[in-house]
Parts: sequence; C-alpha cells; structure tokens
Amino acid sequence: MSRAPPREGPSPTGVAVSPEVEAALASGGAVVALESTIICHGMPYPKNLQTAMEVEAIVRENGAVPATIAILNGVPHVGLNSEQLKNLAISGSQFQKTARRDIAQVVASGSNGATTVSATMFFAHKVGIPIFVTGGIGGVHRYGEKTMDISSDLTELGKTPVAVISAGVKSILDIARTLEHLETQGVTVAAYRTNEFPAFFTETSGCKVPCRVDSPEECAKIIYANQNMHLGSGILIAVPVPKQHAASGKVIESAIQQSLKEADDKRIIGNAITPFILDRVKVLTGGSSLEANIALVKNNALTGAKIAVALSDLRKRVTNSKLILTSL
Repeated sequence: MSRAPPREGPSPTGVAVSPEVEAALASGGAVVALESTIICHGMPYPKNLQTAMEVEAIVRENGAVPATIAILNGVPHVGLNSEQLKNLAISGSQFQKTARRDIAQVVASGSNGATTVSATMFFAHKVGIPIFVTGGIGGVHRYGEKTMDISSDLTELGKTPVAVISAGVKSILDIARTLEHLETQGVTVAAYRTNEFPAFFTETSGCKVPCRVDSPEECAKIIYANQNMHLGSGILIAVPVPKQHAASGKVIESAIQQSLKEADDKRIIGNAITPFILDRVKVLTGGSSLEANIALVKNNALTGAKIAVALSDLRKRVTNSKLILTSL
C-alpha cells in the first residue's frame, strides 16, 4: 500500500516554504512572489487556474522561480504545488481574503486565506523574497478624504522592503491621492519605460512619476540600493498594460463611475468594494476588462521575472567582487 508524501510543515519562522523556493533562495537565485487573492477573488474558475498556471510558467521561462503565497489550514505557504494551486482556484471565495490585519486570526483558527498585496509582501519579506508581482495595488479610495478608506497595501509598502511590480494603481481608486500617500510613506515609485503612472486597465492616468526606469537592470540597481541602505520601505514599479490589450479609457471610466454608484446604493464597503466593482466593470465592458486584467498580470510576471534575474546577477557580481578584494 503506497503512502502519501509527508505534509510540508512550517519552518521555525512559522512558514512552510516549498523545496523549489527554498533551494532557489539558498543559492541566491531569482524568486518572484505571487499573491493568491487574484486566484480566489479576482476571476472565475477555471479561468483563474489557467491564468495562475500560465503566470507561473512565464516566471519560470524567464529564469526565475515562482512562489505563490497562501495560508492553508492555518499554515502560511510560500510556493504551492499544482494540487494546492488547483484547490485554491476551485475553492475561490471560500478562502478568506487575507490582508496583514487578518493573518493572526486566519492562522490561529486554522483557516484558509488568500493573501492580498499587504499579506503577500509580509510573507515574501519574512522568507527573503525581494520581488513580488501582482496585477494592481490598492490605494486611496475615491472620496477617501471623507471616508478615510485607504488600503493597507500603501502602509505595507511604507514599512516592508519588497519591490512590487504592478500595473500601477487600480483605476477605481483616487490615483493622485494614492501617489501623495505613497510619498508620505517614503515609497520609491517608478514607472517602467514611461513618464506617466499607469492606471491598471489603461496606460495613462494624467499623473507624472518622480522616477522612470527603462530596463530590468535599472530596476535591480534601485532595489539593491534600497536594501543596501536599509531604508526599510518598499518600491513600487508600475508597468503599463500592453498596448494591444489596453481597453478604451472612456469606456472603462464610464463603467467605473456606474459601478461606484451601484456600490454606494447597495452600501458595499471595505474589502468587498474592489471585487464588486471589478466584476461590474467586466460585465459593463463586455468582458474586455477581464482580458486586459489577465494580459497585464502576465506582462507584469514577465517584467518581474527579468528584474528578479537582474537582481540575482547583480548580487552575485557584488559578492564576487568583495571576495576578490578580500583575497588580495
């Protein structure tokens, strides 16, 4: 009678790291963290599973190891196998949407949690992964000056030294105020091969960025400098959605305004707002927003993997240079 393989348990850090991720980190290889909320709450099954597998494949094809992060039966996992990934996708919203504030409760209750940007950053940093790829980050909600509804993603970026590769800030948010808040938090904000901050579904937002980067190597130098100076804050690298998949800004904006009104009428608040609005925008735009969402996540994975490889190479060159100097 065959026996099931032993279940991976948590390390002394309280986190179960997959053998593939652990080996890559130990050798100084390139690793890219990936969130699980986008799988459980971002799109329907089986589209979510297909997208998750394709995103991991893109990361691998470009020289890095993917590390999807989730909490399974109360144990935080960094790096999932195919069975765990499939379970995530099928379970969907049965997995609790888990930000930093929810981690202790989900772990203590032995529950399942799909990590958001803030929780994924926390676990990535805890095990030593410096780069995290997502679709778009949260921010200051529209009318946030009245409601004080500000995503924990922004405060996490202010205190956790992980570089987040995203398509900017979700266009359902107040982008200008989000950038102001990131400045207050001391977060380096850079745009990839553009001078304007992208708005998730669309390439432009009308907001300029203080820093432009044009190659993975440039990104790697900034990430390395941030770590070397022990700044303790994160970096946001905003990558525009590919031109061929950019939905019409006017159509998207109209759908967003209608969805915001519907959310207000239904009194939808807190972390339920984003999935509601994204779903409504998808319906109102005939599904073009979902395809744009998938395209930008894949593009971010491609860019993030290249940056991770460039950072790994840079670290190894610096280490080798130091070894040569000490041997002289």
